[in-house]
Amino acid sequence: MKQKIKSNGRIIIDPKIMVGKPVIKGTRIPIYVVLNLLGNGHTYEEVIKNYPDLTKQDIIAAIKFASKFTNFEEVSA
Repeated sequence: MKQKIKSNGRIIIDPKIMVGKPVIKGTRIPIYVVLNLLGNGHTYEEVIKNYPDLTKQDIIAAIKFASKFTNFEEVSA
């Protein structure tokens, strides 16, 4: 069963932008880039320094989006 993930207003999915990958609204920055940076130990400030179009709220929105995306009852590996 497919589950639809609702955007939180800061994240968009548009097939015309980055082939439909979730991105920060108004940018072409995919949320996986933001999450990879955070996962590799970068701070919010470092991410914003590298991507000045982002705000702390954008980064938090990316984390919340990923949290919703991975919150499924059953996961198979």
